[in-house]
Amino acid sequence: MLLTNADIDHVAGLLSLREGQPFALMATPSVHGVLGANSAFDVLAEGIVERRAVELGTSFELVAGVTATIFPVPGKIALYLEAREEAEKGRLATDIEGEQTIGVELKAGDRRVLYIPGCAMVTPALAERMAGADAVLFDGTLWRDDEMIRAGLSAKTGHRMGHMSMSGPDGSMAALADIGIGRRVYLHINNTNPVLIDGSPERVEANRAGWEIAEDGMEIAL
Repeated sequence: MLLTNADIDHVAGLLSLREGQPFALMATPSVHGVLGANSAFDVLAEGIVERRAVELGTSFELVAGVTATIFPVPGKIALYLEAREEAEKGRLATDIEGEQTIGVELKAGDRRVLYIPGCAMVTPALAERMAGADAVLFDGTLWRDDEMIRAGLSAKTGHRMGHMSMSGPDGSMAALADIGIGRRVYLHINNTNPVLIDGSPERVEANRAGWEIAEDGMEIAL
């Protein structure tokens, strides 16, 4: 198992794997540090679950025949760590590149897929990495940057949460429009995002721009 960050929705499922089934848990040293500092994750007994630290830029066999390489993606630390970050540094960076948010490049034969479930901005280096990929699975959290505010659910913008919006001149559809990519799939979609609704204007716009919307049980054949 490979973790791309330490957000609650990425690590909470680990607690349901405590029954004693051996597996390898791979993450950056920073994410392993977060898990190690929280005693709740001690249910993943070290004698059963191998904690394997993976450095940025490292390539390794994820499963038989599939090589994975992890790389930094602009983002922020997990929500539950923000208070400590602000207390220690006096500010909260939402687009830093380091071990806290990563993407994964998967290669099998001559096929290449990028998995980027969280991203605050598309840098030139990230755009270059995505170019020519057979598929890119990208952060689709919000349609609009102020979506959560408009819905009355939060005072935070998407940028404040470390996520690009899909739409608009600064959104991911615009940022990736001219990058040569095979299949484009949005995932990690918030339940406020109207793109989830079949036939909505937002879904139509995304589809016209060449994007697919991930769904439970979806399989991608390349």
